[in-house]
Amino acid sequence: MVEEIRTERLVLRRARLDDVHAMHSIMRNPDAMRFWSTLPHERLEQTEAWLRDMIDGPAHGGDDFLVELDGRVIGKMGGWRLPEIGYLLDPAVWGRGYAYEGLRAYVDYRRGCGSTELTADTDPRNTASRRLLEKCGFVETGHAANTWFIGGEWFDSIYYRLEL
Repeated sequence: MVEEIRTERLVLRRARLDDVHAMHSIMRNPDAMRFWSTLPHERLEQTEAWLRDMIDGPAHGGDDFLVELDGRVIGKMGGWRLPEIGYLLDPAVWGRGYAYEGLRAYVDYRRGCGSTELTADTDPRNTASRRLLEKCGFVETGHAANTWFIGGEWFDSIYYRLEL
């Protein structure tokens, strides 16, 4: 298993427990978590449990990385349970092409691992994520209503797939 992936501006690397504060800063942000599968993290312990799951990921089919820019953690990219992938970036860095750069590198890495496909589930209202997936070659494969119940509210899904 590769420990890091380098791009022109980013380093995708394996998570460590000492990343908890950096990720909690992102995961407590309502803007960052607007389309995530949970509410924003109120307590550091929530982020720590999430991070421990990421670190233990290979045991349940995961292959996740944290994303660094200039030595600072700005998010997460990868697959918690492959072939499904996901990503989460700090809103402070949105709109600069980092998600595209990171996702392209992750797709290339998974192709090199012999994966045959990657999938994604995104909220229909998350137009930035939908554009990113399509720009990276993912194709919409379906829709479903009421797939996520988060904070007392139902959310829908649009499914994407990329053949590698």
